[in-house]
Amino acid sequence: MADTAKVTSPQQPDDPAPAGVRDPVARRSAVRSLLRLWPFVRPVRVRLFSAAFVAIVASCIGLVIPLVLKWLVDGPIAARDPAGAWLGGGYLLLLGLAEAGLFGLRRWLVARPLASVEAAMRERLYRHVQRLPVAFHDRWASGQLLSRGTTDLQLLRLFLAFPLTFLLVNATTILVGFGILLVQRWSLGLVLLAPVVPLIVLCSVFEAKYAVAARRAQDQVGDLTTVVEESVLGIRIVKGFGRHRSQARAFRAMAARLRTTELRKARLLATLWAFIMALPELAIGAALVIGTVQVADGGLSAGTLVAFLSTALALMWPVESIGFLLAMSNDAAAATDRYFEVLDEPVADRDDARKAAAARGTGEDGQGGGGRPGNGRAPDGLRFHDVTFRYPDAPAGAPPVLQGVDLHIRSGETMALVGATGSGKTTLTALVPRLYDATGGRITLDGTDVTALTRDELRTRVAVAFEEPTLFSATAAENVLMGGADAGTGDLVRALRVAQADAFVDALPEGRDTEVGEQGLSLSGGQRQRLALARAVVGRPRFLILDDPLSALDVHTEALVEAALRQVLATTTALVVAHRPSTVLLADRVALLSGGRIAAVGTHHQLLRDNPEYAALMSGAADGGGVARREGESVR
Repeated sequence: MADTAKVTSPQQPDDPAPAGVRDPVARRSAVRSLLRLWPFVRPVRVRLFSAAFVAIVASCIGLVIPLVLKWLVDGPIAARDPAGAWLGGGYLLLLGLAEAGLFGLRRWLVARPLASVEAAMRERLYRHVQRLPVAFHDRWASGQLLSRGTTDLQLLRLFLAFPLTFLLVNATTILVGFGILLVQRWSLGLVLLAPVVPLIVLCSVFEAKYAVAARRAQDQVGDLTTVVEESVLGIRIVKGFGRHRSQARAFRAMAARLRTTELRKARLLATLWAFIMALPELAIGAALVIGTVQVADGGLSAGTLVAFLSTALALMWPVESIGFLLAMSNDAAAATDRYFEVLDEPVADRDDARKAAAARGTGEDGQGGGGRPGNGRAPDGLRFHDVTFRYPDAPAGAPPVLQGVDLHIRSGETMALVGATGSGKTTLTALVPRLYDATGGRITLDGTDVTALTRDELRTRVAVAFEEPTLFSATAAENVLMGGADAGTGDLVRALRVAQADAFVDALPEGRDTEVGEQGLSLSGGQRQRLALARAVVGRPRFLILDDPLSALDVHTEALVEAALRQVLATTTALVVAHRPSTVLLADRVALLSGGRIAAVGTHHQLLRDNPEYAALMSGAADGGGVARREGESVR
């Protein structure tokens, strides 16, 4: 579980950002960040602009009400005209109903399109994550990705629905309102304008501090999500080793850090709101005193003072809302940064198309080029040409995992790959389907460099079965058919039979249509491994990579699977990672990997006779002492 927690949010402002994530406390322009949402908002811009216009009209209607009050006080009320008073009350009622109706219309205009925007952004993120290289997932915790696809997108939808509109609406309302105030009585208007400068300074300071806290809180939510996900997926380990208390303590500590950050956000917002409310209230109080004196002196009508104060009170909400609108905008800006941190990661498929086009000497349509089966050249099998590999996150100066690997698996041949723990076997097999790219040398399939193929093209030719089988929350049939885009029922039956999985699959409650559950944990280890093997062979691949595919099988089942697997291996070019002599005997030849290099190649019997290291490995495996799980070699 430790490997999935590599991207964690720093707890102090001066902590360095983790690998693969930009510095979360770096100062950014919130406006520049939020402008990146425009491509997603553009399809619904008409509805959003219409909603903003409707809200501005509704807000301006609210500013007309004080003018009606002025007319009502200075006219019908001063003249003691009941009919005029009823007419003024009717005007106020109609204006209030119009204002309420327009705000309701604004809500209706934005609800459906913004739900579509959120769905489109979530779908784009998911599709992008699926296309990112494995090296990206090595660096990023799954909880960080989950929080970006859920919590962050909810924040962005709320921003588009409310703060985005009302920042514009309230700014317009304040400008129009102060214009009305200055026209009515410019001296009193200047009194109300006095708090503007200190409020601008205060908001600037608040935004800088709140942006840091907002980003830190959202990163901590991602870390907390990672802990929850790991605890649920690893619940058997947690319970089996009695680690529930230590896990609870770790969760409590992370939750406490998040609570501290959220309280800091609350303190900042409370401080801002206190000043935003206090300064305008003081200004209104001063204007009330001055206006009352002017009314008493006869220099100002009572209606004008009532209208002035009513307008000032109507502006209180737009001014007071600045605090939490800024807070929500900074939350949204941090969420936008986090969202685009993932979308800005280069997509492997895009790079593949460019590299493939360059290798073929044509455009990205990929027409032309040589070395493919069917172009007149004889199949050459799988070749490793002086291949070197170092993991992207390896410490500087660390030796490469693979160094100068030269190996040729002839077309139609099965090669067993044998080596001690940590020798690089799984790493070597991961280079063929380009889960990682070799850092030196090249790999060819029937003479074509794997980098000259897009990953889609490559993975239609190469199928892989890993030692640790991964199944999805789907039916048994759906899990197997993932291995072949065009595979049908006949291919499914054949693959299950080859993997000796047909009997137990048919015995499931709903047969092949039985849901195997998350990670396939409702099945035994051997059953999961057999389904993974069936998935690898269902598409009848040209090249087959098997990473110790029989390690979880009992002796009887292993013998049955080996017998069926021999028929599959006879029609494909295969590289099989092996730890036991029974698996090695499936191969035509054996390659010994030692210290990241190919130390020897030959038949099983030749290496037993001529290579002491191989003989020691096989004798240990036969005695049961060399079948230990490999550490640090699995595709991480």
